[in-house]
Amino acid sequence: MFRQRSIKNLVRTTGVGVHSGRRVELTLRPAEANTGIVFHRTDLPEVVDLPARADGVGDTRLASVLQKGDVRVSTVEHVMSALAGLGIDNIHVDLTGEEVPIMDGSAATFVYLLRSAGIVEQNAPKRFIRVTKPIEYREGEGKQEKWARLEPHDGFSLAFSIDFRHPAIDSTANFAEVDFATHSYTKEIARARTFGFVNEVEALRSMGLARGGSLDNAIVMDEYRVLNSDGLRYDDEFVKHKILDAIGDLYLLGKPLVARYVACKSGHYMNNQLARALLAQEDSWELVSYESEAAAPKAFHHEWQFAA
Repeated sequence: MFRQRSIKNLVRTTGVGVHSGRRVELTLRPAEANTGIVFHRTDLPEVVDLPARADGVGDTRLASVLQKGDVRVSTVEHVMSALAGLGIDNIHVDLTGEEVPIMDGSAATFVYLLRSAGIVEQNAPKRFIRVTKPIEYREGEGKQEKWARLEPHDGFSLAFSIDFRHPAIDSTANFAEVDFATHSYTKEIARARTFGFVNEVEALRSMGLARGGSLDNAIVMDEYRVLNSDGLRYDDEFVKHKILDAIGDLYLLGKPLVARYVACKSGHYMNNQLARALLAQEDSWELVSYESEAAAPKAFHHEWQFAA
């Protein structure tokens, strides 16, 4: 059978929350088969567990935020993306604060940590959500229209288009498509960083957001150009980061998707609404397992998941 995966050893790091600006320690621990991905707030008088689930998302302002009552875990999308990219089904994520550390603004640090911990197979079948009918979430009209859609596909691919009307972004590719049957998550997606604009910083900080953002953990732009001295990591880094986010947001479904995701100007809110719509429409998907890794779609083989 195609087996579930966890990590072999505990591993930890420290960093700063991009929105809170507070220092936080993150610990990744192995979990038993069928546990899923569970975040734990260990800084509270009693530890609070927040399973990584689409219906547990309580806020989507510039991040995906898990919420249980007054307890929050913010900015889960990058570590969720890395877990999806490496095919990890079960893990405990301990945090000493309310936000996953931003690290360098991409998923690369989390990929490194997970590989350092070692990835192990478990004695339980890996389960997938296979989309059987198209499902879509759409907002706005005309030039303001935004949408995200899941379609049946024998594998996992994503296509994304953006439109920011900014010289630095418009000078790069505004569309990207990856099919993990032939593309490598670690090589082509994981290093894409989040981005923001200098002229929005004051407004965001007044809302309690972006207090930890800097040139060390984001692509930052003024009205005309990228301010980071090292430039971009990919020619299409902006749209690639939106794909990175979407992978993380969709992994909040709790299982890997066998589907094609197509989106125009989507974000955390729309991705979450799409995931919720899929779960609510039970005739549009099915749970599947495969007799072996070789029997699964090529997108889920080791070749791309563990590519250097």
